[in-house]
Amino acid sequence: MTILATMSPDATFHAADGTPADEGSALADGGRPLAAPEVALPEDPGGPTKRDPLVEALRIIGLADAAGLQVRLMGGLSFHAKCPEWTARIDRERRDIDLATRGKDARALKELMSEQGYTGDKQYNALYGHKQMYFVDTLRGRPVDVLIDRMEMSHRFEFADRLTADKPTVPLAEMLLSKLQIARINRKDILDALALMSEYPLGKGDAGTINVDRILTYTSADWGWWRTLTGNLDKMRMLFNAEIQPGELDFGRPPRLDVVEQIVALRKTVDDAPKSMKWKMRSQVGERVQWFEEPEEVGHGR
Repeated sequence: MTILATMSPDATFHAADGTPADEGSALADGGRPLAAPEVALPEDPGGPTKRDPLVEALRIIGLADAAGLQVRLMGGLSFHAKCPEWTARIDRERRDIDLATRGKDARALKELMSEQGYTGDKQYNALYGHKQMYFVDTLRGRPVDVLIDRMEMSHRFEFADRLTADKPTVPLAEMLLSKLQIARINRKDILDALALMSEYPLGKGDAGTINVDRILTYTSADWGWWRTLTGNLDKMRMLFNAEIQPGELDFGRPPRLDVVEQIVALRKTVDDAPKSMKWKMRSQVGERVQWFEEPEEVGHGR
């Protein structure tokens, strides 16, 4: 089952209004991550693909680069690519791969994936291939989701013209947006965002900083974006201050930045930035009307 235009089926959604079901907690259900089941992994079947999905994702991105295609890493693995010393939930062998590309490169990427031992979901890709493609590593049974041009989940953002701003992942701002746009955010997504903001400062560009201007593009024009993103910043701060568990933000050293200061600074910048007329009009309606989309769940055939 794929949630259209979301990253890997990691997200466990909670209250219908996007707020935690338990007001005393940053997240519902106690928010405690479930340990991966103690199941022995099968013997490596070999073949062109690599057992470690991050290594494999970087291999695919390298092949795409060599072919002149713009392909970048998204999803949970991208946070470990950018925060390689972060050790929480490092069991990568069971993780899916999430990629981003441009519409003009989608056909060539589809051919490349086939050449590298991946099987595309023909029905799914025929129906949704203009915005998302789905492949499976035939030998390993590992899914690969490919987003095309944009991410559409609780909210929408474009990345087609942003893929050259960083490598091997989408830019840091888009990584953060991919988490903070989730109206029904879970603990794992919050931890991903906390890890990123613990290691990379806010800034005006994309060279090793989280591009705040890119975030303001959405939060200053769309009240719904502002409402979801600021609410999630508040949940990040609450979880970090009251519910963080030993090892969840372990880098093997002190984090480079004070993540609470980063959260406060981003919240203030987002709140203080000038807003569009559309934003101001929508703010008058407020939460009486739902301000986010419900992702569509779609099954996979072959």
